[in-house]
Amino acid sequence: METTIPAPVALTASAIKEIQRLMSAPGFDNTQVLRVGVKGGGCSGLSYMLGFDRADAADDHFSIEGIPCVMNKSHGIYLAGMEIDWQDGLNNRGFTFRNPNASKTCGCGTSFAV
Repeated sequence: METTIPAPVALTASAIKEIQRLMSAPGFDNTQVLRVGVKGGGCSGLSYMLGFDRADAADDHFSIEGIPCVMNKSHGIYLAGMEIDWQDGLNNRGFTFRNPNASKTCGCGTSFAV
């Protein structure tokens, strides 16, 4: 059964624009949704996951500005309140994560500890 929840994370305007650009690219698989999550590893213990994937039974479903998103139900405790941004500068290009639940983050900004 699909569970729809209020969005546990926020996307900045620049992140929304970049995700919409990726989703509108020729050949994008429209059966996939944006997956937000964590995985073990990285220099601080957990790493962020952000990418396109198919939903599965262990996911909560939510939408941000019309972008269909999923997150494994068990990841919410780590990610609730997180903001995802898109940086497009000369020295820093990519998605960045601001997580109020992180007790420690690494210099690369893609891993954290709770």
